[in-house]
Formats: sequence, C-alpha cells, structure tokens
Amino acid sequence: MRGFRFAWSPLARQRARQFWKSRRSRLSLVILAVLYGISLGAELICNDQPLALRVNGRLHFPFLSHLTQDALFGDGATARPDYNRLRAHPAFAADPANWMIRAPVPYGPHQVENPAALEAHRRATLTVTPAVAIGRLDLTADGRIVRPTGCEPFTGGQPPPPGTRLADYWRLTPGLEAAVAARLANQPAPAFSAVLDAADPPAAGTGRAARVQLGLVAFAPRPVAPATVRLSLREPEAPATAPFSIRLDPRRGRWIPLDERAWNRIPAADQPGLLAWAAAAVTGATAQAATSLAWQGREARVEIRLDAVSWPHRPVPGHWLGIDAAGRDVLARILHGTRTALTFGLLLVAWAMLLGLVIGAVQGYFGGWIDLATQRCIEIWSALPFLYVMILLGAVLGRSFGLLLLCYGLFNWIGLSYYMRAEFLRLRQHAFVEAARCQGLGAARIIARHILPNALTPLITLMPFSLVGAIGSITALDFLGFGLPPLTPSWGELLQQAQQNRTAWWLILYPSLMLFTVMLLTVFIGEGLRDAFDPKPKTRYR
Repeated sequence: MRGFRFAWSPLARQRARQFWKSRRSRLSLVILAVLYGISLGAELICNDQPLALRVNGRLHFPFLSHLTQDALFGDGATARPDYNRLRAHPAFAADPANWMIRAPVPYGPHQVENPAALEAHRRATLTVTPAVAIGRLDLTADGRIVRPTGCEPFTGGQPPPPGTRLADYWRLTPGLEAAVAARLANQPAPAFSAVLDAADPPAAGTGRAARVQLGLVAFAPRPVAPATVRLSLREPEAPATAPFSIRLDPRRGRWIPLDERAWNRIPAADQPGLLAWAAAAVTGATAQAATSLAWQGREARVEIRLDAVSWPHRPVPGHWLGIDAAGRDVLARILHGTRTALTFGLLLVAWAMLLGLVIGAVQGYFGGWIDLATQRCIEIWSALPFLYVMILLGAVLGRSFGLLLLCYGLFNWIGLSYYMRAEFLRLRQHAFVEAARCQGLGAARIIARHILPNALTPLITLMPFSLVGAIGSITALDFLGFGLPPLTPSWGELLQQAQQNRTAWWLILYPSLMLFTVMLLTVFIGEGLRDAFDPKPKTRYR
C-alpha cells in the first residue's frame, strides 16, 4: 500500500502566490504569527519566578518546576522562596558564584502586588479652603449693636465698641429696617437678606469691608416680644471662595498638578513654594499636612493628603499597563490572555471545521433520506439555547477550558456544514466523480481523495472569519462570567473589571486595543484568502 503523499497543485501554488502578493494580508499574517509566538513564550517574558537560578553550585529553572526553600538552601523550609528578596538572603549573598536571571517583566499573571512597592507612586490631593468671614450681632430697638461675635473682619479688625449703631458702619435699607421692626413687634416675618454698602468709603489699610451681606432667619411670634434681633454677617463674594482640590502626581522627584485649570487659581508667585512645601511635608510616615496661604486678601488653609494605594492602580514604571482590580499586572494578564484567546480560537475553528466537514460531506455525497434526516436533526440541534446549555453545564461540571471548547464546538459547526453540503451536492455530479465510481472506488476514498480537495475553497476562506467569531465569543463569555475559570487570564475578564471600575481607563483601553488588533489582523488575512480564491480577477472601474 502506497503512503499518502502531499503535493501542491498548480492551482494551489497560484492561489498562494496571489495571497502573498497582497501586502496588507502578508503583513497581517506575519504580525499575527509573531504575536501568537510571543504569547506562547509568555512565561519567558512575564514571570514572577526566575528563568534561571544558580545556588550552591546547582542550576535551577524555577519557572519550569516548583522549588522550595529547602531545595535551595537545605534549611528544612517547605515554603516557596521569595525571589524578590532572595538576593538579600544570607545564604545566597555569601557565595559570589550565585546568580539569578529574572524575566523582563518580573510579574506573573497570578501574582498579587504588594501595596508597599507602590508607595513612591502615591498621588496626593491638595485642598485649598479660603477663609470665609462670618459674624453675628444682636441689634436693639434703637439700632445699637450688642454682643458682636466674629465681626472683626468687617469692622477693621476690632469689634464694634459698645453702643455703636449699625448705621455708623453700613447704610441701612428700608427693607432691613422693616424686617427688624416686625421682629421686635413680635410679628411673623420671613427670612430676609440684603447687601449693604459701607456708610463711609473705608480707608486703605483699615481692613473695613466695603460691602457686607446681612441676613435674618424666619421669625415666628413668641409669648414675649424679643428685646433684640440677631443678624448674621458674611461676605457677598463668599460663594466664589468655595474650597477646591487639585490632584498631584509624583514625577521625577517632584509634584506635578494634574488639573491645570484648578492649579492656575492659585497665585503664580505662591505655586513654586507650595509645591516645595508639599514635597517636604508629605513623607512615607506622614500622609497628611496643612499650612496657610495668603488668598485674595485673606488667609486660606492648604491641606495635602496622600491617596491610599488601592486596586486597580494606574500605570506606573514597572507596571507599564497598570494593575487590575485584584492587584495583578495587566501586561502579564493581557499577554497570557492573548495565548488563551488565540489557542482557544484555533482549536475551536479546527474542531468545528472537522465536524462541519464530516457532516456536510456525508449529507452532500449521499443525499436522499440521509440528507433529509440529518438536516432535520441539525435544525433541532441549532434551536437549542447555547448560553443556557453553557450555564447548566458550567453549574454541574464546572468551568474549564476543555469543557468550554467541547461545548462550543458542538454548536459552532452548523454554519460550516451548510457550505460543505452545498459543495458536495454540486461536485458529486461532475464527471471525475462518476469516473471514480466506475473504477470501483469506495465512498470514503472518493470523498477524501477526489471531492474534498475541490471543496475546500469555502472552508479555507471562512476559517479566518470563524477565528474572529471564536475569539469574540470567548471574550464575550468571559465578560459575562460564563467562560473560563476565574483565575484564567483573559481579555473578557479584564473588560468585566473595567465595567465595575469606570475610572480605571487602562482596564478597558489595553484589552480592547489588543482584541481590536487581533481581530483586525485576522480579518485582513481572511480578505486576502478570499481574493486569492476568487475565480474572477479584480477589476477597477474608472
């Protein structure tokens, strides 16, 4: 029996050359292959365990096998060594021949970062609270001031002397006099507010206010008429001096304000000194400090507070794509997730194509009642709700990569079988198939050696687009929580975290960018294959 020998037909070589002529498709194939190759070696790029380690004359590869501290130093400890502190270990530092090679990104997809390692990247919130002058006084029936409290900012820094009239300081309005008279007469009166001008223009340097806002609360009659009326005093411009906050970011040993508009509200002459004070005031031991600042003729309280390190965390040196909601490095999760998505997609496409090819070939070649019975079974099977089946199986058998691949493949072949059925129905009527039957060849040999090579065109052209659908499906299932186990790195799991943490822009940007890039490259490859297998040459209309 002769062995099977594979050979490229002239038509296949022509189609391969046609595909390779498309620069976009060629580059897409190369880039996608490189991305997948890099993801297959993700442990060599992102790993919290050393790639190679030499201790006491023995060479170890911790990223390939689990090592204990006893295996390294013979001290009886069964715990895994802390490789971040291994260089400082006395037994390691004692021998200069010991060495260790770490991965370029020394963080694994499951390693939870220590918050203490990010202390140097903690942001701070600078809060400026301008002082707002508020005072109160009691007014007698003849308009004299008694019991003034906090009125110094309005009266030149000194409280009003006893017996001073309110009209000596500000010009009273008829409305204010009527409101005071109604309260002294024990009559109901609503709340009242008025802005009064100074009786005399205040001299420079006296500190007296040119205008003041006086207010009276609503009054209800009492059993005994009041002898005095209480007035509140405040600055008319008080709403413009509300507290505001500025976020500061430590960069290159100094603080950088993130909100330029809020930062420019501070006088330019005070900005350098304020940043220097902030850098000196807040240390690792002091997370909060306060000082005062001259603010538009008054004093303002300035408070700086270090933000706590929390997850998710923005990108910082060392964690170039940020940290997710569980404290794990996003770059490591995305790189390992790329391998998971592409491997799942390729295996699913192969599994679904195999099923679709076999079932479609049987339907198309034999036809008749076999075709009709199989088609009715396919229609019944396609009516089953896939998502519900996945939820049920996941609850009963658990979530795993193999189970998800098996279940998804049992539903994903249906569309491909239609194409293969149509191709076999068309090709079985050709003369070369009749000639093979006349020679006495069996059905399996005719299907595999004569019809199948001529029916692969729709299968090959649909493969990239099926891969796009498979990658999108696994990402969507992970996003919904019905996909891979929780600890498995995946793009959908990162996007699910982004939905729960709307301010963590890095959790949606980088996984979405990776998903978009892989899908776009695959679509370009599919377009190149479709053009290469197109029997009609391209034409251009002018």
